[in-house]
Amino acid sequence: MSITPLEQFSNPILFLPIPLISLGITKLTLYGVLILVILGGIWILPIINNNQLLVNTRWSVTTETLYSSVSSILSDQVGEGFSEYIPATVGLFTFILVANLISTVPYGYAFTTSVIVCLGLSITIFIGVTIIGIVTHGATWFSFFVPTGTPLILVPLLVLIEFISYVARAFSLGIRLLANIIAGHILFNVISTMIWVIMTSGILFAIIGLIPFLIFIALFVLELAVSFIQSFVFTLLFASYLNDAINLH
Repeated sequence: MSITPLEQFSNPILFLPIPLISLGITKLTLYGVLILVILGGIWILPIINNNQLLVNTRWSVTTETLYSSVSSILSDQVGEGFSEYIPATVGLFTFILVANLISTVPYGYAFTTSVIVCLGLSITIFIGVTIIGIVTHGATWFSFFVPTGTPLILVPLLVLIEFISYVARAFSLGIRLLANIIAGHILFNVISTMIWVIMTSGILFAIIGLIPFLIFIALFVLELAVSFIQSFVFTLLFASYLNDAINLH
């Protein structure tokens, strides 16, 4: 967990001595590339295997199920015209899911505890959805900030409130993911430190320490579930924002 947003870019694990350029590879960069490689394996390998095999593998069936599930979420939220946004939505879901799962690996780097990553995703989605809304509806899109049936005298106030609420989406989406993942890792850190102190204090304490250790295992399983839940919530909210942009409600 970084103290400041820019700290995650300091102390590179590999420094490239290029003249006149300070270039290094940080953990954030390394894990970002790793996640992209894993995503490539998730979606490209089943396609290659399906072209060579008569019967789909279990992994191919899993990816198809995942694709169908995310498509169903998008269809329920957006309605007609949802199909063109399926690749982006499926890619977003699997990216966050893989990043969250990698974060649970002991001694690994928690990619989704990065302020830059979470807010970068959130702000990019906000800008993209806004552009989609404006391109789709033109000037009519701005009626989104005026609730139906609003008295004329209240329009300026409600437009201001709706605008602030809309802009807050650029941050709330990423902060929600960031806060949930950070909270889980802080809890891991506290409990694991406590277990280590207890179990290294003697044989009797080592036996007593098995109880909090079992609690730690249960919390680890819960954190795996949180990884899936947060990916689902992030995708669901993204689909909801798309619905607002496309259908203006």
